[in-house]
Amino acid sequence: MSSGLRGRQDIERGQSVKKEVYKLTVNGQEYELALEPQWTLSHVLREKLGLTGTKEACKGGACGACTVLIDGKAVPSCMVLAVEQVGKSIETIEGLFRDGMHPLQGAWLEEFGAQCGFCSPGMIMSAKALLDRNPRPTETEIKEALAGNICICSNYEHIVNAVLVAAERIQETQRRRDHG
Repeated sequence: MSSGLRGRQDIERGQSVKKEVYKLTVNGQEYELALEPQWTLSHVLREKLGLTGTKEACKGGACGACTVLIDGKAVPSCMVLAVEQVGKSIETIEGLFRDGMHPLQGAWLEEFGAQCGFCSPGMIMSAKALLDRNPRPTETEIKEALAGNICICSNYEHIVNAVLVAAERIQETQRRRDHG
């Protein structure tokens, strides 16, 4: 019997699988963690690192609540294994608040992007991935970038407005830096 099959059967019986130590880089900080091979990144972020801004809802990649950035790309963290993220840069919603509130977070508050707020972390991370690669998105491009994220409150108009406002603020900050 292969070790992979044996491991799956052990998990199904509730038995623990051997943990190995892996190094993950999350929000610019390196962590050495004893991980089981079947643990998703969302599980590790929430349960092992205490980064509960990454939400878990569908656990099937359909809602976007658990979206994080992996090497700059928006990814549902419930769909990737933590052990496969070694050597990659993982950024969570907590990582945005380094030197104060990120423009997306500020615009989210001001434009009422959050109603219940459950979808906000995943939406904001998807929006950040968009703005990092396209600092001047159209409304259509924003909607396309957020298509993998569900807001159960149907607050999409405010969310799109928040991304547009954040894009303008980021551009204004860049213009000020460029022109002294």
